[in-house]
Amino acid sequence: MATLNQMHRQGRPPPPPRKLGPTLGRPQIKGVVLKNLIRKPKKPNSANRRCVRVRLSTGREVIAFVPGEGHNLQEHHVVLVQGG
Repeated sequence: MATLNQMHRQGRPPPPPRKLGPTLGRPQIKGVVLKNLIRKPKKPNSANRRCVRVRLSTGREVIAFVPGEGHNLQEHHVVLVQGG
């Protein structure tokens, strides 16, 4: 913690930059499905979660959850990944 004299001499330090998630601060981002995955959640939950590996339009690869019951996603399908 800075003293009043230090604050007077040096001024207030700048806030740290915001960390951006995989979608780089965008609400949605386009991507291409690379692979279908089935993952198990951490304890104490148990189920088989449908996920896909997606290459985003920025070049990054992320794993995205597929909501709902059943899907028809295959390789090379273009998807919209929700940020957050």
